[in-house]
Amino acid sequence: MTTIVKCPTCQKSVEWSEKSEFRPFCSKRCQLIDLGDWSDESNKISTPMKSGELTQQDTESLIEDIEAMLAKNDDSFFKE
Repeated sequence: MTTIVKCPTCQKSVEWSEKSEFRPFCSKRCQLIDLGDWSDESNKISTPMKSGELTQQDTESLIEDIEAMLAKNDDSFFKE
């Protein structure tokens, strides 16, 4: 069974699978619009994290996950 989600930016239906390169977004454009919203603080996490919620191991694991995700992208990802 295929899972279909709504693009957070434009609400277009997106198949949640390996062939959907920008999931949960429908396109690189929507992905970058969302990134811009976070960078200018239009988007934010509703509840601030309390000090000590994440352990050092959690933090290191998150950093490793992010670095691995970024390493999968070619250089053009960072230039557009």
